[in-house]
Amino acid sequence: MLNDRQPITGIPRVLISADRSSSGKTTISMGLMAALVSRGYKVQPFKVALDYIDPSYHTEITGRFCRNLDGYLMDENGILDVYTHACEAGEKADIAIIEGVRGLYEGFESLSDLGSTAQIAKILNCPVIFVINARSITRSSAALVNGYKNFDPDVEIAGVILNNIGSRRHAEKAKEAIEYYTGIPVIGIIPRDPSMQISMRHLGLIPALEGRRRFGDGNFEARLHGIEEIINKGIDVDRFLEIAKSAKPLKSPENSVFSSVSDSGASRPKIGVALDEAFNFYYRDNIDLLKLAGAEIVYFSPVKDPTLPEVDGLYIGGGYPELFAAELEANESMRQDIKKASTAGMPIYAECGGLMYLTEKISTGIPGKGTYHDASMPASTYSMVGALPGHTIMGQTRVVSYNIGTLNKDCILGKKGNSFKGHEFHHSEIREIPENAEFAITLSRGTGIKNDMDGLISGNTLGSYAHLHGVAYRELASSLVETARKFRDPGLFRDACIP
Repeated sequence: MLNDRQPITGIPRVLISADRSSSGKTTISMGLMAALVSRGYKVQPFKVALDYIDPSYHTEITGRFCRNLDGYLMDENGILDVYTHACEAGEKADIAIIEGVRGLYEGFESLSDLGSTAQIAKILNCPVIFVINARSITRSSAALVNGYKNFDPDVEIAGVILNNIGSRRHAEKAKEAIEYYTGIPVIGIIPRDPSMQISMRHLGLIPALEGRRRFGDGNFEARLHGIEEIINKGIDVDRFLEIAKSAKPLKSPENSVFSSVSDSGASRPKIGVALDEAFNFYYRDNIDLLKLAGAEIVYFSPVKDPTLPEVDGLYIGGGYPELFAAELEANESMRQDIKKASTAGMPIYAECGGLMYLTEKISTGIPGKGTYHDASMPASTYSMVGALPGHTIMGQTRVVSYNIGTLNKDCILGKKGNSFKGHEFHHSEIREIPENAEFAITLSRGTGIKNDMDGLISGNTLGSYAHLHGVAYRELASSLVETARKFRDPGLFRDACIP
């Protein structure tokens, strides 16, 4: 293990990237994390960009909450802040493993590294392990590695892992060519193996929480253990550790957002966070920031719990309510509790899947021009909470985008004029919205709910397709907690930000 006195900014770290999506970096990252945990390392996982699902596996494997790093939403100090906070949380981490997104240089723009994995590697002074899907190529793999190595000399590609290798001869030829022509060592060779595949879903992998339900605890653990075994056989884990230890020290962040901002004399409102198979898309940093702003977090399940817990506000994140629509509809007592809480003025913030749940109904399996259809979503319509107007239709659109928004009125997210960068990722749209419906967010980039508007509101209930990260939009946690505090205290409630 590492010296406990070693500063967080100097702990070993490595970034796992690839030449493109579907090269195998997610499964390889999972296997390496598992292998190091089995050796007794406290592994801190990270994911580049704003995905929720890969991090759910990283969290499951390491026992430490995975954190997201995004160079478009966050400035350099914000990235250092998230990194440092994560490595310090609980027991200090021994090593950080960062999984990249898409290809190493893919980002927001064509002529800069903004929002790319390469940008994060440079900000964190992080050596890169480069994964190649080497199916059907040998000598050409050397040309591929050389191109990535020379494209940006400030990105240090320190090792290569060859994935989807078909035979011993295939491996030997590709390894020899890469090491001869590029000087970069090949530290791993992974054979073609169907057990390295994780089930897919329209937003990516099946989340770990649902994976346990789908496969059962024993089968789920067996799948993860099988991946670990393949990694231990195919990758030189000691060499991987040497590369991680070669990372140069980092500077410490300034003015950390991860400091308590609550008044010690103020009440601690309880914020209920929906967490189950249907709703599990949360950035852990948001939960931490809510706590630091003074909230007590109370988890509940809209699928399983018959009633709401005693809380002063609700946070319903994204997920797959469309796949659990029948169960959500059947839990009528929970839907009624949330509707009553909304009518009473309780602050309720819902993102994407949460927004869909708060509308009047969800329809699945609608025929038409939709880009996504799934046999697990039969044609049907299900009653939802009805705290917000509208009818959610699945499968008729696909939106994957960063968004930029401005609050056009005071609301539970903050004051009029506040602006944010966020993202949206959904296969649904909201129809049958009344003409007099109110929206709290005007988008200058993105799709939103209707006519470049997002943040559909009713009283103190707000639902949006925009996902927000509390490091990129710093008012998120403090605004939600303060509104919940005012709701909790009847004497302050009249001052709460109700339109």
